[in-house]
Amino acid sequence: MFSFFQNSMRPGNQSSVSEFLLLGFPVPPEQQGMFFALFLGMYLTTVLGNLLIILLIRLDSRLHTPMYFFLSHLAFTDVSFSSVTVPKMLMDIQTKYKSIPYVGCISQVYFFIFFTDLDSFLITSMAYDRYVAICYPLHYTSIMREELCALLVAVSWVLSCANSLCHTLLLTRLSFCAANTVPHFFCDPAALLKLSCSDTFLNELVMFTVGMVVITLPFICILVSYGYIGATVLKVPSTKGICKALSTCGSHLSVVSLYYGAIVGQYLFPTIGNVIDKDIIVALMYMVVTPMLNPFIYSLRNRDMKGAFGKLLTRVTFFSR
Repeated sequence: MFSFFQNSMRPGNQSSVSEFLLLGFPVPPEQQGMFFALFLGMYLTTVLGNLLIILLIRLDSRLHTPMYFFLSHLAFTDVSFSSVTVPKMLMDIQTKYKSIPYVGCISQVYFFIFFTDLDSFLITSMAYDRYVAICYPLHYTSIMREELCALLVAVSWVLSCANSLCHTLLLTRLSFCAANTVPHFFCDPAALLKLSCSDTFLNELVMFTVGMVVITLPFICILVSYGYIGATVLKVPSTKGICKALSTCGSHLSVVSLYYGAIVGQYLFPTIGNVIDKDIIVALMYMVVTPMLNPFIYSLRNRDMKGAFGKLLTRVTFFSR
């Protein structure tokens, strides 16, 4: 498959541009070291935190449930999503010539779209899991079978792959004649379309229609799920029931708020100040901040995760003696 991408993305066939220049994160020279250390710390926290979640779920049999099955895939997606852009951004902070090869740029677009979509689909699957857990608690194990969970994850991967491949192949048919400066710290698809000297109508149409479906439809499904959850809780209003619902759904709601909050901030709220600066800040939110916070959200608000972490520490302490 990689050889297919290489052949279809050769700059000689489609474009006179062999590389793109990324303007990167607008950091004053005297503050480069500080920002490099900050973003490196956030990236390492993201990687270690999410890998720890995967490890805990793998080692503790009590976490072998549908919710944690989805969470392990979400953690893997967060690590991969950050790794698509952040390492390159860190390199560019330290260098003056912030270039990326044509093939590397198109590959970055593919994986950026892929993991963005996968995040959205996995969060939606988790919302369905929470809906079944609260609205049909007695039938939870019979509904959320292992086969269904595997199917939901497989469909998420296939749809994400198909969507990102569609956008990427449409992008490779465009020509880039002279302008090759991307006003971002990664190869943002929208920014690349503005640089093309080809007709981008089809690309923009697909990006808008498919993008709306991939982002809006899962969000509607999440809202419907929580609508039913709220109605179920309110049927028998009690402090115990509300606390149980909050403890069951609180972590997921926090992740949903972070993920869709960044998207709403980018597309629905009016622009404040420089458009490029706003886009960069929003991109940092859902590429750096959100993946870093997810492990803390699920660890600090979840007794099972705390218990699994405590058991792991006990094991490590025992074997280190």
